[in-house]
Amino acid sequence: MISNQQSLNLSPYSGIYDIVVPKDNMLRQINELVDFSFVLDELQNKYCLDNGRNAVPPIRMFKYLLLKSIFDLSDVDVVERSKYDMSFKYFLDMAPEESVINPSSLTKFRKLRLKDVNLLDILIHKTVEIALEKELIKSTSIIVDATHTKSRFNQKSPYEFLMEKSKLLRKAVYQVDEGMKGKFPSKPSTDDVVETIVYCQKVVQAVENEKDIREYPKVKEKLNYLSEIVEDYQEHLIPSSDPDARTGHKAADSSFFGYKTHIAMIEERIVTGAVVTTGEKSDGKYLRQLVEKSQKAGIKVKTLIGDTAYSDKVNIQFAKENEMKLVSKLHPIITQGPRKPGDEFEFNKDAGMYVCKAGHMAVRKARTGKKDTNNSQSLTYFFDIEKCKVCPFKNGCYKEGAKSKTYSVTIKSPEHTEQKAFQESEYFRIKAKERYKIEAKNSELKNRHGYNVAISSGLLGMEMQGAMTIFAVNLKRIMTLLKEIK
Repeated sequence: MISNQQSLNLSPYSGIYDIVVPKDNMLRQINELVDFSFVLDELQNKYCLDNGRNAVPPIRMFKYLLLKSIFDLSDVDVVERSKYDMSFKYFLDMAPEESVINPSSLTKFRKLRLKDVNLLDILIHKTVEIALEKELIKSTSIIVDATHTKSRFNQKSPYEFLMEKSKLLRKAVYQVDEGMKGKFPSKPSTDDVVETIVYCQKVVQAVENEKDIREYPKVKEKLNYLSEIVEDYQEHLIPSSDPDARTGHKAADSSFFGYKTHIAMIEERIVTGAVVTTGEKSDGKYLRQLVEKSQKAGIKVKTLIGDTAYSDKVNIQFAKENEMKLVSKLHPIITQGPRKPGDEFEFNKDAGMYVCKAGHMAVRKARTGKKDTNNSQSLTYFFDIEKCKVCPFKNGCYKEGAKSKTYSVTIKSPEHTEQKAFQESEYFRIKAKERYKIEAKNSELKNRHGYNVAISSGLLGMEMQGAMTIFAVNLKRIMTLLKEIK
C-alpha cells in the first residue's frame, strides 16, 4: 500500500544535510532539477492505496535504481552505501537516522512494479522535457548509432555444448559398464559443427545397440536428451542463462553475445530516443523508429546523421519523404534490391559482410558484372556450405546437394546516385563532423556507467538497464549545459 500524500521528513537531525551535502553536490542538484512525482504517477496503479502494509515509497525505490546507474553499483552495494553516505540519504529523502531497505526489495520492485511500464521512453521523454523547458536545445539534427552490451553470461559454442551432453551420456554408461569405453567412437579432431554432430550420432547409436544398458533410467534420460539435441539441433537455440541474448558481429573476425541499444542523440549530446534489441539486429533498420521517438519527445528533426549502416535506400527514401537530410556516407553494397522482406539478409557494416537469419556470416565476397556499362554491377557473398547443410532455416534457402550458397546484391540504384551527389556537398561535410559525439556518448555509457555488460538476463532487464543509464547520463549532461550558460 502507498499513501496518496507525500510524507514529510520531520527528523530533528535533518539539519545535518545542510552541512554535509553542499549546494554543488550532484545528487542535490538532481533533486532540485527533477520533479520525481512523475514516477508516482506512472506506478500508482501498481500499488494498492487502501489495503495492506505500507510499501517503501516508489520514488525512493526508483532513486535507488538511479543511484545504481549513476555510480555503477550492485543492489547490495547501493543499499550498503546508503547506510553511511549522507548525500545518498539526502537524495533518497530519508532521515539521517532512518534504516535502509533490504537489497532484495530492489529485485521485487523491478519485477513487480516496473513490469509492463515503458520505462525507456518515459525517462528519455522526461529528460528531453526538462532540457526544452530550460531552453537548452537549439539543434534540429539527430545523430544515430548503435552500441553493444555483452550478456553477463557466456554462450557455449556448438562444439562445447554437444560435447558436454555427450560426455554426460558416456559417464552414465560407464557407471553401468566400463567395458563400453572401447565401443564408443573417437572424439572429433576439430570443433567443426558437422563433425561434432556426426560424432554424437555415433555415440547415440552405440548406446542404443546395447539393449540392457540403454534401459537404465540414468542412461535412458541422458540418451533421450542427446538424441533430441542431435535431431532438432539449432545453433541459435543453444541453451543459455540469458535466453534473449544473441550473437552480433563487430567485424568479420569479432563477435559478441548480448544486446544492442540503438540511440538517437541531438548535437547538444542529449539522448532523445532509444531502442533495445538482441545483438544480431542491423543498425540501419531502426532509423525510422529513432526519428519517431525523438519527434514524440518534442524534437524538431530536419537532419539525420549516421554512419554507413544508415545509408540504405529505404532510409534515403524515408528522409526524402519527410523532407529531412540524411548525412550518412554511402556504402553501395547495403541495398537489398527487390527482394521480399522474408528473403533479406542482414548487412553488418563493421564486417562488410551479410549475415543470414541463422546468424552465419558470409566468408567471402566477389564483384560481378562489367564496369563502365549501363548494366548494374553486383556483389556476391559466399557462405560456409557445411553450416548451410545443418542449418534449421535451410528450407527455401539452401538447395540440398548444392555446392555453394550465395547471396547477391545490386550496387547501383537511383537512390544511391542522388545520395552520392549530396555527400559531396559542403553541408554534408560539416554535419558529418558531428558524428563523433555519439561515439563519445557510447563510451560514457559503457565506461562510466557499466553499460558494457548487462546486469541481468533477458531483453526486459536490458531495457530497464538502458532506461536508467540513459536517464542518468542525460541528467548529468543537462546539469553541465546549465553550468555553461551561467
